[in-house]
Amino acid sequence: MRRSVFVGSLLVTAVMGLGGIVAEHKSFVASAQEKQASSAEVKIDNFSFGPVAITVSVGTTVTWINRDDIPHTVVSTDKAFKSKVLDTDEKFSFTFTKAGEYPYFCSIHPKMTGKVVVK
Repeated sequence: MRRSVFVGSLLVTAVMGLGGIVAEHKSFVASAQEKQASSAEVKIDNFSFGPVAITVSVGTTVTWINRDDIPHTVVSTDKAFKSKVLDTDEKFSFTFTKAGEYPYFCSIHPKMTGKVVVK
């Protein structure tokens, strides 16, 4: 009888050890997914923002990069963020800490508009 108790104990220990490995793996995968989701990019080109609308999670940093040959800005309509004038290849980043909709535009070319939706 003692031998079966010992074998059973080893089996329980092994299964518990595997459970910990699986839990660590799930945590690592979730952490990697959070890191992937923690940034997004919007390109400014040909007098437009692309994509025009983007949906991100709270805590995400959005980076706008000017790929156009002329300067542009990124200004939210509610004054939550405002870039300096961005020359070609310059970037502006903002981290969204609250859920909501954030419409924005280029103050130099006001017909250029976009929106960030934060969930």
